[in-house]
Parts: sequence; C-alpha cells; structure tokens
Amino acid sequence: MIREVLKMGDLRLLEKSQSVEAFGTPQLRELIADMRDTMAHLNGAGLAAPQIGVPLRVVIFGVTRNPRYPDAEEVSDTVLVNPVITPLGEEMEEDWEGCLSVPGMRGVVPRLKKVRYQGFDESGNRIDRSVEGFHARVVQHECDHLDGILYPMRMRDMAQFGFVEVLFPDQELRDE
Repeated sequence: MIREVLKMGDLRLLEKSQSVEAFGTPQLRELIADMRDTMAHLNGAGLAAPQIGVPLRVVIFGVTRNPRYPDAEEVSDTVLVNPVITPLGEEMEEDWEGCLSVPGMRGVVPRLKKVRYQGFDESGNRIDRSVEGFHARVVQHECDHLDGILYPMRMRDMAQFGFVEVLFPDQELRDE
C-alpha cells in the first residue's frame, strides 16, 4: 500500500527511532511492503520507516535506473533493520541530494566517501557490507532519518540548496 510521506516540518521526522525487536513478523513484512510500494511510486532511491510515520529503525534502498538520479551507479535492493554505520576512513565527498520528505528541492551535502554498514534483513539474517560513493551516500542519508536528521541539517552552504527547477532548469529531475 502506498503511504503518505511526511514532509519537513512534521516533528515526527525529528524523533529518534526505536530498534526492531522481532524479525519475520507479519507487521514487519507489511511495513516493508508498504515502504517498497511508496518508494517505487515516488521514484525514490531509499525510504526510512519514520518518513511514513513509523518510528522503527528500518530503511530500504536500491537504485537501478531512476529518473530522479539519472547518473547514479546501481545499488542493490536492500532492506536494512537496526543499522550501524562505521566510517572507513575520514575522506568526505560533497554531492547533491534530494529527499522524498523535502520534495522539489536539492542540496549539496558532505558525506563519508566509504562506510561499512551492518544490520539485519527482514528475516533477521545479518548484513555486513563495505561500500563507497553513491551507495555509501544513500545508506547514510536513509540512516540519518532514524536519528531525526534531514539532509539540510548536514549542509555547509545554504547557497547550494534550492528548488530543482531553479537549480537544474534543463533537467527532468522532479519530486512528486
């Protein structure tokens, strides 16, 4: 089922989410199915449970060909529950980000270039991956939602934040 995505200004987006205690439950499966439906409907690269009003530490992400991220490398479809991110070095990269909770806007956000993320899939199987580039950016962005952080809070230069149609007038990047 497609769910409403909360927008910046909704105080629920600023709350810290709770850990998932039980895996493989009908409730968790339904939540993840709704997140997948919602993310696909909006052409998102990822979605965190708090964005649909569920304060649990669950994120999904994955990119094949996405009109919102036309130059992005492929990121495998992932469900990540109770994630932990560990930096792999101190090197940072700045790049444009958007968010389904901040529709129609983009901003340049500094992120760690390489990270290791650990957690579980929906069945409780361990996930342990070391990634870099766009994949690392996506997982950091989604996991920030679990701690009540939206990407504009990480920006260093508000001159690099604005509406998509103003920043990129010749491109078909849009949020619906």
